[in-house]
Amino acid sequence: MSRVGKVDRTTRESSISVQLDLDGTGQVEIDTGVPFYDHMLTAFGVHGSLDLKVQATGDVHIDAHHTVEDTAIVLGQALRQALGDKSGIRRFGDAWIPMDETLAHAAIDVSGRPYCVHLGEPEQFNSFTIGGNYPFVLTRHVFDSLSFHAQIALHVRVLHGRDPHHIAEAEYKAVARALRAATEPDPRAGGIPSTKGVL
Repeated sequence: MSRVGKVDRTTRESSISVQLDLDGTGQVEIDTGVPFYDHMLTAFGVHGSLDLKVQATGDVHIDAHHTVEDTAIVLGQALRQALGDKSGIRRFGDAWIPMDETLAHAAIDVSGRPYCVHLGEPEQFNSFTIGGNYPFVLTRHVFDSLSFHAQIALHVRVLHGRDPHHIAEAEYKAVARALRAATEPDPRAGGIPSTKGVL
């Protein structure tokens, strides 16, 4: 069964197209107009083993915020679409990702109940812009939007870190790996992995 999601969304602030294949091999084509975000979504697709295409245009001349957050919204919607009824998946997944001095952890429940807990980013970087184009604080917005629109429970923690680039990248990779684990087929499970019979 194909587990592909494709969603297009246009507002006065952005125009986003996302296509993803949960059973891919990490083939990515990313163009958001925000270079560091492209780097993060590339890592997300590769380490999540997603075939991921993202095309986004937006008012980046004002700020990256709208384009970054709107892309995360559409990414979440495409993920939810690709999951279908979630039959036969593991449902839960987590990952620890070290990146030099940084250590990040992510845990996911493909629960149908959106919730995001995001902890541990050093507050001194809240006004920092990575690469001159990606405000550090946007990572929280990305995970909030992704979890809400994919309808997953997502916990992300930064345990150590002093380089904003490393911190953000470890978080994206941790979420990607946790998502890969949670959404992959479970050969021992039959049907919906819930006592309720629905996710």
